[in-house]
Amino acid sequence: MLHDECPDGTRLQEILSEVYGSRDNPSGRRALERDLQELTKDGRIEAVDPLKKPRRYRRCADDLDEDPLVGQYTLQQIRDLVAEAVPAKRLDRLWQRLLSEIDPPPLDEQRVRTIPDTFRLQPVEIYPAVLHAVIRALAEHSALQVLYENANAERGEPILHPQALLQRGPIPYLVALKNDETAPFRLYALHRMIRAEVLTGKVARTAENFDLDAFIRDGKGDFGEGELVKLELRVRGYLDTVLRVCPLSADQKIEDEPEDSDFTLRACAQVPSTGQLLRWLLGAGDNLEVLAPEELRHVVAMQAAKMAALYQE
Repeated sequence: MLHDECPDGTRLQEILSEVYGSRDNPSGRRALERDLQELTKDGRIEAVDPLKKPRRYRRCADDLDEDPLVGQYTLQQIRDLVAEAVPAKRLDRLWQRLLSEIDPPPLDEQRVRTIPDTFRLQPVEIYPAVLHAVIRALAEHSALQVLYENANAERGEPILHPQALLQRGPIPYLVALKNDETAPFRLYALHRMIRAEVLTGKVARTAENFDLDAFIRDGKGDFGEGELVKLELRVRGYLDTVLRVCPLSADQKIEDEPEDSDFTLRACAQVPSTGQLLRWLLGAGDNLEVLAPEELRHVVAMQAAKMAALYQE
């Protein structure tokens, strides 16, 4: 990163070879050094660490603010990010990139913030050494041995072959293969790891067919098989507005309910049947009625009845 953002004279000569010639051109190198000295004297650039060699340079902050070319380049970066994010409907990623990938950043966290649309629980407690080992194993493509305690307080020491990290709500999980298994991909909660050791020299087995987007899309990140179901709903209130602009899926179809209906909108979509879906349906309260599939309608009805029974005093 430093090599690209704070180049030294050799790198600058490579970039500006049309002006200063190739790196083996001594006269061009001398001309470049004179220009670097002038730019430093004028306060346009500065040495990152004057005591280290080779000396690396960066633009001064004041110069960045005043240079119209820098402003134009920043605007072009923003256009490129927007052009990529909007068709893919990845605005959450766009906000992150605006804050971290453009130098200088056009916005900061006082002017851009994302907030969850659900109640946020406090994050789990994780051992720092465990988190460091997990990240290192992923980065180095190494196997990982952990001391793991499951929900039943049973402990084991499996060798894990990391595939990806997945943050679900307040809990981060490691998606991994266990021991010599080739399937399935399992989820290991990081807060249940008591100890983790990177097995240096033991390369993690990487599944050729693993795709994190597909893993999430199929609902496996939510402890379900993610079987697609044809969901049919009747909604009213705030959900009427929400589903008109934020579809349940790309193939969602909507139509207005008859005037004498208790609801205002009917929606039909193919969605993964997961715990996340059930929580969303229950969270809508009486603004939503599940019409199909019948099995899911029954589950929602039973859960609603159990909830109502708690308040029948």
